[in-house]
Amino acid sequence: MRRPVLRQASTWALAATAFLSLAAATTAWGQDATPRPTIAPDGVTHAPAFDLPPSSLASPQSANLLRLRGAMTPRPHPVFRTIEDERAQMEKGLAPQVRASLDRFPVEIVEQTIAGVRVRVITPKGRAPDPRRVLINLHGGAFMMCAEGCAIAESAPIAALGGFKVISIDYREAPEAAFPAANEDVAAVYKELLRTYRPGRIGIYGCSAGGALSAEMAAWLPAHGLPQAGAIGVFGAGGLQGRRGDSAYFAGYMDPSFLPPSLSGEPPPRLTFETYFNGADVDGPIIAPARHPKVLARFPPTLIITSTRAPDMSPAIFTHSQLVKAGVPGDLIVGEGLGHCYIYNSELPEARDADQAIVDFFRRSLK
Repeated sequence: MRRPVLRQASTWALAATAFLSLAAATTAWGQDATPRPTIAPDGVTHAPAFDLPPSSLASPQSANLLRLRGAMTPRPHPVFRTIEDERAQMEKGLAPQVRASLDRFPVEIVEQTIAGVRVRVITPKGRAPDPRRVLINLHGGAFMMCAEGCAIAESAPIAALGGFKVISIDYREAPEAAFPAANEDVAAVYKELLRTYRPGRIGIYGCSAGGALSAEMAAWLPAHGLPQAGAIGVFGAGGLQGRRGDSAYFAGYMDPSFLPPSLSGEPPPRLTFETYFNGADVDGPIIAPARHPKVLARFPPTLIITSTRAPDMSPAIFTHSQLVKAGVPGDLIVGEGLGHCYIYNSELPEARDADQAIVDFFRRSLK
């Protein structure tokens, strides 16, 4: 019984030796003064400092956006004394992108209450929306903020391009509420929509926190006796909570908007008001469905969108690979050289391509 194990170990050893020999030969062939990464005995890779230019595969607009960011005077991260301050700053910072989105994608926005939950109903301007399908948008904002700006930036392009009615839910957030308050609000609206629409014609999507919440809802609905939605979109997130995997480190050292985890794998310091998941099982089947194959097997068709410079890339790719193993149909889009939730910036051709892909996905999936 031991011989196969020994042979397998020898195979791995030979493969490792061959790889190291090839690496050594390649290094010797192209040796120069450039510092090289090293791998310590504990498996930690120590990477030297390097300069990262705009990707040669990204659009000129994307490269220009990086130049504009570089021309700005660096400012220290503001210190907020109240959650109201933080929410106001988020809305102010996103306002130019929201205005650009509304200029490019004209829509009607009506505030309503459905099942006791505040929502925005967003429809294409000047024409009736698709009468057979409806989309639920779950806005981003770290489960703390961005109920207006993120909601509009995520919803206007999809409503205008696809001719959809998009219902953006102002779900409860921290610090006023905690998990599973957002799920309960989404479920309440969803149940009300079931009076008018077949479940197979209801789509759910969002970016960042809203993307993670969309994955949570695909786990939540069948677990609570509700019919599964027709399709979901998980953008700027995966079916895991928190910054996990390689991309959390890469983004933390490439994008000044994010902090990398420590080498111990611990997440960066939490925002002052980010308490939504305190005390919850963040690896459980609702918050982390990507870790639970039986839960994933009940997912509807799923579109995942991430980008190479975003902290969510690893959770997104991991979730997609697990969905493939579970036999769930879906697509994965990875924006080259772009950052977290790049779809918010409608000036980027990559964002407009993603918007069209979202529309096509829901048209194809909601039958």
